[in-house]
Amino acid sequence: MNTIGRLLQLHSWGESHGSSIGAILDGVPSGITLNHDAIQEFCDRRKPGQSNLTTPRKETDIIHIDSGVYDGKTTGMPIAYHFENKNVRSGDYDHLKDVYRPGHADQTYAKKYGHRDHRGGGRSSARETANWVAAGAIARHIIPEVNATAWVERIGEIAMPLVDKTPESSFIESSILRCPDKDTAEKMERLIEDTRREGDSLGGVITCRVEGVPPSLGEPVFDKLHARLAHAMLTINAVKGFEYGAGFAAASMRGTSHNDVYDKNGSLIVNNSGGIVGGISNGQTINFRVAFKPVASVSKEQTMPTTDGGSKKQQIKGRHDPCVVPRAVPIVEAMTYLVLADLYLLSKA
Repeated sequence: MNTIGRLLQLHSWGESHGSSIGAILDGVPSGITLNHDAIQEFCDRRKPGQSNLTTPRKETDIIHIDSGVYDGKTTGMPIAYHFENKNVRSGDYDHLKDVYRPGHADQTYAKKYGHRDHRGGGRSSARETANWVAAGAIARHIIPEVNATAWVERIGEIAMPLVDKTPESSFIESSILRCPDKDTAEKMERLIEDTRREGDSLGGVITCRVEGVPPSLGEPVFDKLHARLAHAMLTINAVKGFEYGAGFAAASMRGTSHNDVYDKNGSLIVNNSGGIVGGISNGQTINFRVAFKPVASVSKEQTMPTTDGGSKKQQIKGRHDPCVVPRAVPIVEAMTYLVLADLYLLSKA
């Protein structure tokens, strides 16, 4: 299944080491003026090679819009776009032809499809997420009053203090780790550098807050807003968990402490519901967290199953992020816009 969405549908294609990747975004209403620079800027936030803490693969990730836009406005027809893959070094992955990397989709893809593209993971690569970020940047134009802000809350065992107010996007982007707390970001950076030197990797947590969401978005029973967000977030490579509002902490609460709290004027002061009740937005700030596992490609020697049914000890070579969490921030935001724009269109249908 290479399609996501109901009325606003994203159909994507391409492999990590193919000539290009791309997508078709269908269902965008006509007459919307697209800010191409804003779309490109969104894509730039995800592209590889942004700092010495990410993969050294260099891709310009210039978006080429091929159809569905005329004179700067959407035509109502499918919007097709693509990105060229320029900095591929497929030979770096030849040593992986006959093994299945632990923690990767190599073995499951081979069993499901009968063969696999070993070059950087092929279709299972996070290279695919460039398509999603572009779609989210376009979808944002459908719901301009909505603002999704995500940031890195945790890397490994290091977590920033909880904040009541959503950090400014400019402050988040000023950090190469997209962590708005300077002291915590410095500790995270040292941890990533130390872990990379050890040939290992790290996971982490991204927090996202969405403001300006109108009430009544969400389609119970099977298209609840939080279910659609969970589906989108769990689609992102390396994601292992999703929670909204009080999340898993709610399991240890009592009803009186978990229920949202309002003051005498009817203003919300405790938002344990996370802005979603009964699967429908209530007009309050939506907040959720996304947990990412450590990168599976590490340079330490590991025992790997082989394609002939045996096993061997081997290192994984190639260009990999020691921690994908900072680059995943715009992916989380983009998938949020894609879900909310689709549900907005459904609410108007």
